[in-house]
Amino acid sequence: QVQLVESGGGLVQAGGSLRLSCAASGSIASINLMGWYRQVPGKQRELVATVSGGSTIYADSVKGRFTISGGNAKNTVYLQMNSLKPEDTAVYYCNAKCILSRRDYWGQGTQVTVSS
Repeated sequence: QVQLVESGGGLVQAGGSLRLSCAASGSIASINLMGWYRQVPGKQRELVATVSGGSTIYADSVKGRFTISGGNAKNTVYLQMNSLKPEDTAVYYCNAKCILSRRDYWGQGTQVTVSS
């Protein structure tokens, strides 16, 4: 079992920055990949960024603005969000994937609101 706890969400004006953190505990040695997803009401949860072994993937909508880091020790992952836009408003969820057990773990989510 893996437990994920996010922090760092909040309200910010357009053009501002926020940094999200996700702390993993439990069977962290089993984690192969960590990442961030986001969801707005009425829409599907979408990928924001992932990190695994130093390799990163970003959604086109956040490239050049967001940076994912950490995950190497598989216990903490960060999402630095710069030049925030109102369309970045969503609940952001931390995710950990364990390939061997085929398990997906999710945090409770943290609200990010960007005002125009």
